[in-house]
Amino acid sequence: MDTHIAEAVGRPDLVRLDDGLLCLRFETMKVVSALAAVRQLLDSGAVRRGDTLVDSSSGIYAYALALACHRYGMGCVIVGSTTVDRTLRVQLEVLGARLEQMPPCDDLKLDQRRRVARVGEILAAHPGYHWMRQYHDDIHYLGYRAVADLVRRTTDVRRLTLVGGVGSGASTGALAGYLREHAPGVQLAGVQPYGSVTFGSEQVADPEIIIAGIGSSIPFRNVAHERYDTVHWMSFATALSGSVDLLRRHAVFAGLSTGAGYLAARWERGLAPDRTVLFLAADTGHRYADSVFARHEEAAAVGDLKPVDVTSTAELALPWSRMRWGRAPGPRAADATADAAARAAARTAGPADA
Repeated sequence: MDTHIAEAVGRPDLVRLDDGLLCLRFETMKVVSALAAVRQLLDSGAVRRGDTLVDSSSGIYAYALALACHRYGMGCVIVGSTTVDRTLRVQLEVLGARLEQMPPCDDLKLDQRRRVARVGEILAAHPGYHWMRQYHDDIHYLGYRAVADLVRRTTDVRRLTLVGGVGSGASTGALAGYLREHAPGVQLAGVQPYGSVTFGSEQVADPEIIIAGIGSSIPFRNVAHERYDTVHWMSFATALSGSVDLLRRHAVFAGLSTGAGYLAARWERGLAPDRTVLFLAADTGHRYADSVFARHEEAAAVGDLKPVDVTSTAELALPWSRMRWGRAPGPRAADATADAAARAAARTAGPADA
């Protein structure tokens, strides 16, 4: 029996959608990483019960950290994106978390930079607060070991391809690493939006939006690029079509990043029918009811969608591109910028959080 709702919320369901196509469905995936990270910080003595944890979030991690803080009796401060909706704001308020939401902004790059800057200001004013660094600290990998164990217990992982959003690297990157300890042949396909610097697509603008949670307009330090075999870049419209088809065909109501992962998984499955392909569904579709599912009539037939294979990020083009990454290092400029940003933020955080 669980002792806190966060444990139940973070436990995924493994669903077989078709021969060789599996879905690892979470209600809120980042609860897994937030719970394990906070527990590790407490066990190591880095923080104590009653301390305040702070971080930036576009939505899912805010809820996850608030639940983890509630579970372990910690204070919680979130600098939230403009995309945080009313439902989440109310939940955070009742859970006791303090949300500082950025003012409306059409430029997600500016939104992310303002959030990071505000976290630095909060840490400077409150040196006793602990910055969780979800974008930079691989402590957020820890919670996915239990998820990898679940997959190993229920699936033959010797010929497994894992597909999902890259984000901060703490989900797909962590799962692939833990699975490869027992099955080195596990393949990893990451999903990115156009406009994300993580794998070098910042020069291609999506006419809609950067899909929240799977890409970034600022470099993330804890993405292990060398774990990824393949990368798919998808436009908002393509991911919308995937989300709608996933609900219509398989009755799985999940977010926009899941729609993108579903399409990538279908494609990878078609290329290697002898492998099992498992994709991550990071959250439910409720926050996309208006922006995605209400537009279901705009969805393209998924059978008509296919990626263009490219050999260089210079060749990337809308609406869907695919590239063999080959476990190569990340783009040099992004890595250098991430290291510099992390060092600067650590100096701002002060001795307690450096």
